[in-house]
Amino acid sequence: MTIPTPAVIMITGASSGIGAATARLLAGPDRTLHLQGRDESRLAALADAVRDAGGTPVVHRLDLADHDAVDAEADRLAATLPRLDGLVHSAGVVSLGPVESAAIEDLDRQYAINLRAPFALTTALTPALVAAGGQVVFVNSGAGQRASPGWSQYASSKFGLRAVADAYRAEVADRGVRVTTIYPGRTATPMQAEVHRQEGRAYDPDAFATPEDVAGSIEHALEMPRSATVPEISVR
Repeated sequence: MTIPTPAVIMITGASSGIGAATARLLAGPDRTLHLQGRDESRLAALADAVRDAGGTPVVHRLDLADHDAVDAEADRLAATLPRLDGLVHSAGVVSLGPVESAAIEDLDRQYAINLRAPFALTTALTPALVAAGGQVVFVNSGAGQRASPGWSQYASSKFGLRAVADAYRAEVADRGVRVTTIYPGRTATPMQAEVHRQEGRAYDPDAFATPEDVAGSIEHALEMPRSATVPEISVR
């Protein structure tokens, strides 16, 4: 295993879906998990689960759509985290609609949460990642590989996230930081339920991969021997 003991890991979007499943899977003795989310009650329940597993939770109630709040938190984290073994960007939001009629406000929100926030946090936390020889995992989407009708806004944010990951990987490789992008297919998460609502289709969570399936891939990437680099993983 390559996650050190003790370890410090930060997970965005930890209050539900893939982020929550990842936090539960990674929780354990001598692990400090920084958990970002908006839902206070869900974060509190997750923090209890991390404690029950022997880990130490640190909760960050933060709206990633708020540029000023994200920038302030990024500065605070940069000043208080001397090392970071793992950074998992799992937060995301989706809004569907054709280019000719989609609201620009929806594009701005998806840009803020899906692209700007992970960029800002990664920028601020790079020194801590370098100090630890850590790893960044960007949870992307199949929409980050191809854009379908109605998905222009979300896909553009995810194509952008892919570009950030690819560039960052090359920039920090010689300083011992690994960068992996996970491309999940449709997964049984609250976001997927929202997608089906917007598509006007019935939602059956049993028809899709589980958040735990994707979390397992994230853990696998983090645990790969340091002699190996895993640039991308697709989960279907």
